[in-house]
Amino acid sequence: SDAFEELYEKLKAGEGDFAGADPEDKDEYKAENVFFVPADARWNFLLSKAKQPTIGKTVDDAMDAIEKENPSLKGVLPKVYARQNLDPTSLGELIDLIGNIALGDAKSRSADILGHVFEYFLGEFALAEGKKGGQFYTPRSVVELLVEMLEPYKGRVFDPCCGSGGMFVQSEKFVEGHKGKINDISIYGQESNQTTWRLAKMNLAIRGIDSSQVKWNNEGSFLNDAHKDLKCDFIIANPPFNVSDWNGDLLRKDGRWQFGVPPTTNANFAWIQHFLYHLSPNGTAGFVLANGALSSDTQGEDTIRKNLVTNNLIDCIVMLPEKLFLNTGISASLWFLRRNRSRNDVLFIDATSLGKMISRKNRIFEENDINKIANKYSAWKNSDGYKDEISFCKSCKIDDIVSNNYILTPGRYVGDSVDPIDKIPFLKKLQIFSEAQELEKKKNQEINSRLIKVLNKVYPNINWSEIDLNSIKVIDYFSNLLFEEWIELNKSPYFDNGVLKYSSLENFVSKSNTGADAIQKAPIVEEDTGIRCLRIGDITNERDFDEWGFSKVKPEIYKQYKLEKNDIIVTRTSVLGLTMFISEDLKSVYNNGLIRLKVKRNIRPEFIYANLNSNRFHKYIKRITNETSTRPNMKMNYLLNYKIPEVSETVMNEFSNIYSILLEKRNYLKYQNINLITAFASIIEGD
Repeated sequence: SDAFEELYEKLKAGEGDFAGADPEDKDEYKAENVFFVPADARWNFLLSKAKQPTIGKTVDDAMDAIEKENPSLKGVLPKVYARQNLDPTSLGELIDLIGNIALGDAKSRSADILGHVFEYFLGEFALAEGKKGGQFYTPRSVVELLVEMLEPYKGRVFDPCCGSGGMFVQSEKFVEGHKGKINDISIYGQESNQTTWRLAKMNLAIRGIDSSQVKWNNEGSFLNDAHKDLKCDFIIANPPFNVSDWNGDLLRKDGRWQFGVPPTTNANFAWIQHFLYHLSPNGTAGFVLANGALSSDTQGEDTIRKNLVTNNLIDCIVMLPEKLFLNTGISASLWFLRRNRSRNDVLFIDATSLGKMISRKNRIFEENDINKIANKYSAWKNSDGYKDEISFCKSCKIDDIVSNNYILTPGRYVGDSVDPIDKIPFLKKLQIFSEAQELEKKKNQEINSRLIKVLNKVYPNINWSEIDLNSIKVIDYFSNLLFEEWIELNKSPYFDNGVLKYSSLENFVSKSNTGADAIQKAPIVEEDTGIRCLRIGDITNERDFDEWGFSKVKPEIYKQYKLEKNDIIVTRTSVLGLTMFISEDLKSVYNNGLIRLKVKRNIRPEFIYANLNSNRFHKYIKRITNETSTRPNMKMNYLLNYKIPEVSETVMNEFSNIYSILLEKRNYLKYQNINLITAFASIIEGD
């Protein structure tokens, strides 16, 4: 409520433009696009109550007060802070902490600090939820690009699958950034997920954006259109990709299907026609769609695409680079449709080479990328100096598209250019390669320094810097040597002279189960579903995550078998007892040839993983392999009966601290060639 407090003080002072103003008049805040906060919900009031045992109820009452003063938020805000399982002391400390951070003052608002914080948590939630998270979160840079190309200066803006409201927020920012009047646009939305709808309402509320026409119902836009009679000037949306359970069988004769009945197994072309249904006679739609829709030829989708082309509705197609979306590996494109077009050409843009990798798995568009794409579209649309650019953009006549069977993939039209690397002189390439090697060397040195630090702590008399650990075989040998000395022989530097005892593996794990049925629940498919499936062959061949096959799984199956950080995987058929340590949450399930172990909270997962990579464990597994005359198969109870040494908490933690860095080092060595090539490409892109 910093923005409110700031304006409140100005109104209270009554100087200049605020002379005679009432600081409790809600209209004063509405005029300044500031969210009105009632007296018993203001931050200063909450701060004054933060140390009281009833702070939870005070916060819940504040939520009630805000909803009463802001009808569009009725039933939206959470009122769960008085629950017994929420410690009032911790809640009070959190309020004190946030009270010292400026989020809504003028300087912070200009940088949209609160908006960035909100989007950060949405992004983290999207990552945690995997594919499900994509239902409400579109990366900021993709939204910015959509809005810059759509240019919603004035009129009605509609998003029928609005998620957390990011499209609306960026539309308002666009108007403000181009010196327009914020009241010149009105927003309309619909969302079928109530939690997501609440996120949208809060997202808009903290920015003072009217959300009264952002509706929710369980059925969704197809079955229960909340804005049946709406004809809007702009549609901007990111519908969920390739949805198969959209109730299409109930809508075969729906009036929205003017260009062909969409298949019941995929909602992509249902969304397109839903958008067109709601466009005004001169309206424009810009939306994200899975790349498959550009060229699919099954169940009548090619006929619908043909009808869109022949009816002159397609304005521009932009193919996006991979890894822009946090929650799916599916490749995507931007579509721009326009009613009442007077021209007979379509602009194709191939943006797959743009963007900056901010991590191994995530790319963003920078401002120059957005400008490059949006400016090309603007120049083409306004006939203002547009020129085709080989391998990037081309304006194609409708006849060209007809001759390509109405396929809309930009790569078919823009042509190929000389690879940028081929233009670089040989000596320059060597210099760049040297720079890339230096970057990788620094990463290696950083891991080594941490490893030496923990080893020096327990073995200070050894010169660890002279020992070469830059080989996977050496790392594996040293890891096993350390395990045998510390754990199997009980000779760690923290040895307490106690007698080593053993306990079954099942006493160390909280959950153990085999994976999803490979045929019924997690079949491997050719299409990019955004969800991969770990199989035995991926472990035996040490395949990278990007090499695992895609799988088509239902949401409940994905939730049940999703691979999460610190999971331990063990093979149970064919080749027995091979293991994999999951170091981060993955958008993947695992099939029934594997066993997943979840370690208890008070146990270090690295400790258990080391036990399952020991020589003793390999002998234990070999025993059952030798006993089987047919295809080897390990029962769950056989694995859970394996005996694990019981060591002190100190030994377990100190060993795991070293072992975890050894695992990190091994992983680095495994991917160092790939990392080097990535660094090389990154430097070239930077040049």
